[in-house]
Amino acid sequence: MPRLSGKTALVTGAARGIGAAIARAFAAEAAQVIVTDIDMPLGQAIAAEIGGTFARLDVASEADWSDIADRFPGVDVVVNNAGITGFEGPSDAIPPAHDPEHATLADWRAVHRVNLDGTFLGCRYAIRAMRGRGAGSIINISSRSGLVGIPMAAAYASSKAAIRNHTKTVALYCAAQGLNIRCNSIHPAAVMTPMWEPMLGHGPDRADREAAMVADTPMRRFGRPEEVAALAVLLASDEAAYMTGAELTIDGGILAGSAAAPGS
Repeated sequence: MPRLSGKTALVTGAARGIGAAIARAFAAEAAQVIVTDIDMPLGQAIAAEIGGTFARLDVASEADWSDIADRFPGVDVVVNNAGITGFEGPSDAIPPAHDPEHATLADWRAVHRVNLDGTFLGCRYAIRAMRGRGAGSIINISSRSGLVGIPMAAAYASSKAAIRNHTKTVALYCAAQGLNIRCNSIHPAAVMTPMWEPMLGHGPDRADREAAMVADTPMRRFGRPEEVAALAVLLASDEAAYMTGAELTIDGGILAGSAAAPGS
């Protein structure tokens, strides 16, 4: 039997990358998927591909979440995936400073508005949409950057660390309320998605840039969106019924320790 049969799942930032992979994986397991994104053409295309429903959603907008609540008052799974790095823009543009010394307050707030405020609003919606059913699964996409410091991406690292902590807060709150609403976080490292394009570029040295990005990863490669989606399927399913407040790292071994074996 499909692992998500009979479940309705809402995925944010589902027009591309990890979000699209999760939407496809959920649909393959027979979930009814609500694809949300600010990119309407791509989001509608994903929804049509998987037989899902599309809804435009700016995760940082409280009004947009109110509209989602009116349209979808009950769901079984919410994946808070939508996020930005702060480096979005043309690949040939000079990226803004995101280190602790030179980042602007506006850029800092822009990243937190989407990543952290969006996750807060998504969790709030999810609890209310699942309370009547007494059960559900909230999956927050954090990052390896939420577990370690990232000197040149301070706002991104801060926002993802906050998502990690808020996940645990939501898990404890729901348990204390007597609700079987689970909340867990996934922490991907370098996963090849469009988010990396501004940093990798399209020049003749792209392959060298890719290799440099994963040089400290024991498995020496980028992860694939489908590999993250597999963890989301597990957390969304009843197989993970005793998991809440947990953090699952998918990073090619980078947090296990040194990539070099002793004596090598």
